[in-house]
Amino acid sequence: MRGPGISALPAEFLRPVSREEINALPIRRYEGEVLVVGTMRELERAWEDLARETAVGWDTETRPAFRKGESHLPALVQAATASAVYLFQLQRMDFSAVVGGLFAEPTIVKAGISVADDIRALNRVFEVRTNSLVDLGTVAHRHGMKQTGLRNLAGIFLGFRVPKGTKTSNWAARQLSAQQVAYAATDAWVCRELYLRFRDLGLL
Repeated sequence: MRGPGISALPAEFLRPVSREEINALPIRRYEGEVLVVGTMRELERAWEDLARETAVGWDTETRPAFRKGESHLPALVQAATASAVYLFQLQRMDFSAVVGGLFAEPTIVKAGISVADDIRALNRVFEVRTNSLVDLGTVAHRHGMKQTGLRNLAGIFLGFRVPKGTKTSNWAARQLSAQQVAYAATDAWVCRELYLRFRDLGLL
């Protein structure tokens, strides 16, 4: 048994990784099914899949603000299961029952990055009660890591680079571009993959 404060991480994970090393890694994007939920039938299908899971990766996207004092509500929630990634455009339909139900469900782990900030922002759209949230950055930091952002963690633990491309695009657009869909799906998928990797390494 490890004593208190002793990390389960092998030393190679704890060494600093340079931007050049991350940039030299191969790019990976999510290549599975992505469903931009737009009908009640699609919403029911999404919930059926999510409810079967024990671990879901998730993230949110918000339209960027370029003026001082300007801010926007979250526009998108993305959730990754073992078989698909679901994108919920918050201005398109009322997703509070399904998205809220996902976050409230104690039997499903929801793994993300900076989860407190995302939940705080989502609460400006509808009330979110949370159970079984895992902040992957916090887990990494607890084990002595300094680089705890999604892209650094993907490079260190999964061995690939996550492209940044469309982060500052208009996430409130009614029709998301193919690039936006791929970016959003990849972030949620990577969160799930990192959670599974952390679990295998005994970090949780």
